[in-house]
Amino acid sequence: MKAEIIAVGTELLLGQIVNTNAQYLSQELAALGIDVYYQTVVGDNLNRLSQAIRTALERADLLILTGGLGPTQDDLTKDAVAAVLGRSLHIDRMAMDHVDRFFEGRGIPMTENNRRQALVVDGGTPLPNETGLAVGNAIAHEGKFYILLPGPPSELKPMFERQAKPWLLQHVLTQEEPLYSKMLKFAGIGESGLETRLMDLVENQTDPTLAPYAKESEVTVRISTKARTESEAMAKLDKLEAEIAARLPDHLYANEDVPIEKTIVDMMTEMGLTVSAAESCTGGLLMQSITSIPGSATVFLGGIVCYSNAMKEKLLNVPHDLLEGENAPGAVSAETAQVLAEQVRMIVDTDFGLSITGVAGPGYSERKPVGLVYIGISRRGGETEVYELNLKGNRETIRLRSAKTVLYHLWKRLKAEQAAK
Repeated sequence: MKAEIIAVGTELLLGQIVNTNAQYLSQELAALGIDVYYQTVVGDNLNRLSQAIRTALERADLLILTGGLGPTQDDLTKDAVAAVLGRSLHIDRMAMDHVDRFFEGRGIPMTENNRRQALVVDGGTPLPNETGLAVGNAIAHEGKFYILLPGPPSELKPMFERQAKPWLLQHVLTQEEPLYSKMLKFAGIGESGLETRLMDLVENQTDPTLAPYAKESEVTVRISTKARTESEAMAKLDKLEAEIAARLPDHLYANEDVPIEKTIVDMMTEMGLTVSAAESCTGGLLMQSITSIPGSATVFLGGIVCYSNAMKEKLLNVPHDLLEGENAPGAVSAETAQVLAEQVRMIVDTDFGLSITGVAGPGYSERKPVGLVYIGISRRGGETEVYELNLKGNRETIRLRSAKTVLYHLWKRLKAEQAAK
């Protein structure tokens, strides 16, 4: 079963709206065992939309169309599908009642164009819209299948989950094996380095399949297989995961789609440990990433943003002669990173203290280059580790990579402590 997603709307082509619907639908269809080979974006033009549908019919069995179901004259998705199929449109009575009740409940008159939101293609199945007004549609025609969904994600997602998916399972997927996947998450390694370590698996993949891809400061490998049951699928996926883990034990931190800070919060909660942070060039980004995780309050006790040298001295007791003077190492130095990590740990009274100090750019600081960053990890009753980073990219990239690198080294430290017990 091959599918194509057609997103309708000139605003998408102009970049005024990001097409998050395609990502959501691709993931949902993959979970159903449906392969999405193409995604198309087309503007609000009847001829171009009709041609996009005809092109999709040459290469897909299932067409998912999103957007263009509303009340205005440029909402043309139903018109285009009806024209391509040689069918007419009619008002669905239940959908029209839903629209009428909406306006009556708010005590405002309904304009005539809102009747368009209740139109459906002859012979199709209406898909009720529980969070909006425009009715969806599911159609089977000459061995091809069509799903018409509204554009707003708040309407599209509930309609797909509650209306379209059951229709697909009943009318389309009676013989399909579902697709099962695992998301393996890696830190401290780039996409090219990871691919090199897994090259033979990537080149010789059959079943399960591997798909590595990267986002900023993290790498993911999706492993997937089709099977009749979840237990059958997991047996295959677990075997491949074990082989990958054996090759990358210092980088594989999770087998689900979670950020490394989530893994760290879970580990520290289980181990009964706490952490604090002192940040200079990242301005609180590290603390924000940790505290974005539910349950982090039991782990993260506090921190200090010490952007200026005065704050480093006043709040974190960094010696003046370490920061300034002709022969001073300066704020951007291994020595300062060490003091920051140790002092914040003692001031906040935590098991770990983290620090970041560096030059995020765009200009030089203390005659030191953009991308030079020092990070520190101080352990109660243990050693303080300091790492020098030489990062590339713009200001935000350097800040994000600095924070992620601290988290990576903290994860490694926690993992080593777990293994030692």
